[in-house]
Amino acid sequence: MDGIHDLGGVQGFGKVPHTKNSLTYKPVFHEDWEHLAYSLLFLAADHMKQFSVDELRHAIERMDARHYFGSPYYDRIVIGTATLLVEQGVITQEELNACLGENFQLARAYSSPGRPALPERPPFEVGDRVKVRDEFVAGHIRMPAYVRGKEGKILHRTSVKWPFPDTIGHGDKSAQLQSTYHVEFNVRDLWGSAADDGTVVVDLFEGYLDEVTAPAADAGAPSKQGAKQARETALA
Repeated sequence: MDGIHDLGGVQGFGKVPHTKNSLTYKPVFHEDWEHLAYSLLFLAADHMKQFSVDELRHAIERMDARHYFGSPYYDRIVIGTATLLVEQGVITQEELNACLGENFQLARAYSSPGRPALPERPPFEVGDRVKVRDEFVAGHIRMPAYVRGKEGKILHRTSVKWPFPDTIGHGDKSAQLQSTYHVEFNVRDLWGSAADDGTVVVDLFEGYLDEVTAPAADAGAPSKQGAKQARETALA
């Protein structure tokens, strides 16, 4: 979804304050209560098995814009977790209101059922040129908008496969398991000639990528994925 959370490359927000904490992780939490947000999240997601982390991400994406920007990072985790626990029937809105002493604002209800992954295809290999699918999805998606339709190069494929976010993010446990890829993009391909020169590496699920087709002069040659599939068929 084109949500308030997807700010990569968006201008007008000023300089991002950043502190390097290379020697210790202690400064990660700025307030004494903030670690409790993660405790609540993993109690509900892991111990109680009420939802997945992708469902939490989608719940946070469903927050109203003013609510989202007016809430610090760890507040959003608490709000997303509370929203899902109410939707799962574990707690009620009235119980949250009573604890807070006023209305506990939750995220909006689902507006999309999500979507399945593409049919399984042969995997991409390191060095392959790929193009990010130029898709606009109403529900949850883990593809940043600034790479839509852009070409990049595969640097790495994970050996572990994960549930496709666009499916599991809506609570559908039948989500296809997919590898993710480290894809390298040229900065100026993403943001134009005014950007600094360099590269950006984005972690993308297989279902968001297509193979870059050969130039017209080589149109008769089989694609890499087509050749892989043919070899696998011949060996079967």
